[in-house]
Amino acid sequence: QSQLVESGGGSVQNGGSLRLSCAASGFILDSYAVGWFRQAPGKEREGVLCFSGSDGSTYYTRSVKGRFTISRDNASHTVYLQMNTLNPEDTAVYYCAAVLDPRNSVQLLHMLATLKYDFRGQGTQVTVSS
Repeated sequence: QSQLVESGGGSVQNGGSLRLSCAASGFILDSYAVGWFRQAPGKEREGVLCFSGSDGSTYYTRSVKGRFTISRDNASHTVYLQMNTLNPEDTAVYYCAAVLDPRNSVQLLHMLATLKYDFRGQGTQVTVSS
């Protein structure tokens, strides 16, 4: 069975850090565009950041640039989201997702946010208290 399995998340105070992991099983993640989107209560889904599947370029939503980084370990088929300097606006359920798409553009974030992906993790809650 092909799936993405997330781990990490939790509760931190304003300014804290968390790392999320997203492990692929049953398929090879290397060729996929893979990233994270989030859903907060009362807000629209938002693509946070992602890797392009074709050349590894990264794309960020403006609010996380400089604070969040994405990395991948191809040997273990795992993608990581390192979140630093968290603030209450980052509180949301975070989902990793993968899509087999060759484009290299910020449009990939829009695809994740509008549920145009091939695989999605189960979601993990991130709560930042002020």
